[in-house]
Amino acid sequence: MSNLTRAMMMGAAGASGDPVYVDDVFSTFLYEANGSSSPRTITNGIDLAGEGGLVWTKGRNISDRHALVDNERGIRYHLASDEQNLARDRNWFNSFNSDGYTFSTNDTELNYSDKDYVSWTFRKAPGFFDVVTYTGTGSVRTVAHSLGSVPGMILIKCTTNDSDWSVYHRSMGATKNMHLNNTSAADTQAGPFNDTEPTSTHFTVNYDGDVNGSGKGYVAYVFAHNDASFGTGGDESIITCGTYTGNNGTQDIGVGFEPQFVLIKNTNGTSNWTMLDVTRGAANNDTNQAFLYSNAPDVETYPYRAYATHTGFGFKTESSSEINSSSNTYIYMAIRRPNKPPETGTDVFHAYYGTPSSGSFITNGFPFDLQIAKEASANGNNWFFTRQLGINTWKTTSQYTRQLISNATDAKAASSNTKSVYTTKYGIASAWANNLMIFYTFKRAPGFFDVVNYFGNNSPRTILHNLGAVPELMIVKDTSRAEEWMVYHAASGANKWLKLNSNDSQSNDSGGDMWGGTTPTSSVFSLGNSSNTNHNGSIIIAYLFATLPGISKVGSYSGTGNAINVDCGFTNGARFVLIKRTDVGGDWDVMDSVRGITSGNDKHFALNTNTAEGTSSDFINPLNTGFTVSASAPNDINQSGGTYIFLAIA
Repeated sequence: MSNLTRAMMMGAAGASGDPVYVDDVFSTFLYEANGSSSPRTITNGIDLAGEGGLVWTKGRNISDRHALVDNERGIRYHLASDEQNLARDRNWFNSFNSDGYTFSTNDTELNYSDKDYVSWTFRKAPGFFDVVTYTGTGSVRTVAHSLGSVPGMILIKCTTNDSDWSVYHRSMGATKNMHLNNTSAADTQAGPFNDTEPTSTHFTVNYDGDVNGSGKGYVAYVFAHNDASFGTGGDESIITCGTYTGNNGTQDIGVGFEPQFVLIKNTNGTSNWTMLDVTRGAANNDTNQAFLYSNAPDVETYPYRAYATHTGFGFKTESSSEINSSSNTYIYMAIRRPNKPPETGTDVFHAYYGTPSSGSFITNGFPFDLQIAKEASANGNNWFFTRQLGINTWKTTSQYTRQLISNATDAKAASSNTKSVYTTKYGIASAWANNLMIFYTFKRAPGFFDVVNYFGNNSPRTILHNLGAVPELMIVKDTSRAEEWMVYHAASGANKWLKLNSNDSQSNDSGGDMWGGTTPTSSVFSLGNSSNTNHNGSIIIAYLFATLPGISKVGSYSGTGNAINVDCGFTNGARFVLIKRTDVGGDWDVMDSVRGITSGNDKHFALNTNTAEGTSSDFINPLNTGFTVSASAPNDINQSGGTYIFLAIA
């Protein structure tokens, strides 16, 4: 399909011809049930009213059916992927909306009091997903679809009679069939797909009652494979359907992008259909992850060590028949992680300053990947909570994350301080309740911010990243050991480094031990053999920032002792500013507009100390294009002849 045709078909994602991103067509959304039958709206940014699609919901800590509703059958009719049952008339959904959906029920499948749920939303879009309904004829026939490309996977269910879910997957071919609702291996009988491969316009079904019984109603969910027509350049694939062979140990499976959702099935033996997603935790490589099974009503379990990588997904010392048994063949469907470029700074950064109550939730406005927390009015640590660090307790209302501390060298540890769920809100645990708090949350986005998890090996190498731009600021921490936080800044170059946990001046690295003596590129950054950034066997995390016009600025300035206007290319000033002096010792000072970037004294704290915020100095002043360094600022911010680096966010 040509890009022009594609643009015409997908115009509803924006103005005709606008790029379409995975963010526009797929969402994983977590919510806590309120047990009320009053209307409740889930806002996930997916246009179901205009385009249609599928909402698939499962309780995470309640044993009950999966619930699937789509616009083609009518949103009052539910199917369950774990059952043979025909569609049930529940009348729970009120509407599919332009930015999500609304339901009204206190039923266990969607909204049972105090339980936690996940919903996956698939929007109809050429090159991604389609929903097709048809009436069976009892004889071989073709069924038209609007995918615009050859399907990678098709799920078919009879809606008027009890039947198995039939599954076509391109890696098995049309001569084999599997059942989404049970654990059976691939069936090699004369296939319900009539041994005929689908095309970009049709798929074929035979007379089998599960897919084409005379007079019976059917729905088909049709998924694409590697249709590279998405993203800014219209050249990205956002869904792929592939295969791999289990190895009974550790392996990475490349899919061509970093996934946010993966469905896996062993085709050789009896096993569950495993459902992984990053929102529920599959984002790090050293802890067991949260699994749900499409064929079972079971609660969420955490038996296997699986994770997303920057180019696919993988397993760590794992031999389960579900995902990595030796010599078994597995099929999968993977969906790319969100990567829509931000339009404003508020799309990717949020600051909070206040006194929350215990158990309260703070709305963030976007799913986030990093949170920095600080108790403002008392001496205490600066906490880094990151999706890739893993989650300790798997419940929306008490989903305690693992932590790092920027003013210490500690390895990562479990935390009960925050209930971050990395969705559009985060909860406050009793340890911080009724205290004056500062929270900064950051979202990964092209050109702005990325987070990379990797294993150290003590050998010079390059590490892939998905920043989509050359990193100008890199903050790296060994999470497995007590080790310094190492910092690269473009103004200093690849032969110098700083420590985030220290006020030390920058150090020389003429041998390239830290950064390999090599400037990062838009796809990789380099490492030497330093134990700080590449210790053999350690799990290491890297935070990467770049300058994104109108959103962020990574830069430097020279102190003069007079007022300095720092032009960041913004229009409404900086909302967050981090400054570090590099030629001599100086703190990593943080200011933000929520606490007040004013012409007078500024509230500030330092990432490298555990002291409470200061209020007695005028560090920076407002400037529409960025910020102004005050003439009366201390030496950490503005001494004549001093050298300074900064990160600013609009």
